[in-house]
Amino acid sequence: MSQKGAGIDLDKSLGYLLKEASSALRTAMEEVLRPLGMSVTHYSCLELLAQRPGLSNSELARGAFVTRQSMNVLLQALERDGYVTRPAEPPVGKALPARLTPRGRRSLEKATVAVRSVELRMLAGMTESEQAGAFRILESMIHSLHETAAGAARSPTRPAAAPPSEPTSG
Repeated sequence: MSQKGAGIDLDKSLGYLLKEASSALRTAMEEVLRPLGMSVTHYSCLELLAQRPGLSNSELARGAFVTRQSMNVLLQALERDGYVTRPAEPPVGKALPARLTPRGRRSLEKATVAVRSVELRMLAGMTESEQAGAFRILESMIHSLHETAAGAARSPTRPAAAPPSEPTSG
């Protein structure tokens, strides 16, 4: 039950529902990846490297939604276990570009099948048209939030939810 004027009504909050869906998706992915000896972050790192070989630690961290420190620890473990390779010295600057090894590719193939099964299960009750619509809506939400964040970054002195300086007549 919600109380009038006491914060967000979680039963009607789209943001809360998105967070719940995200949590349920992550839990389901962890369940299918665990038997393969992987976490969602491990899988995300391998998938990113398969699609964009040579990404740096920082780029991988952004793509997997983790800190640079967390990604560095993961990359060191993946390198030690033979899933990725990085040069001993950075070719340019400080970044060590990572690449999948054959072992990493084989591991990713198994994980991709498992993760795809979760996505198919998640979308099972939706038509192709509903899936396409949901995709467009989510992309629009992401775009709106990024645009708002970019605007706030350009004018840091203006509070995000500042009221107008002049009262409007209406």
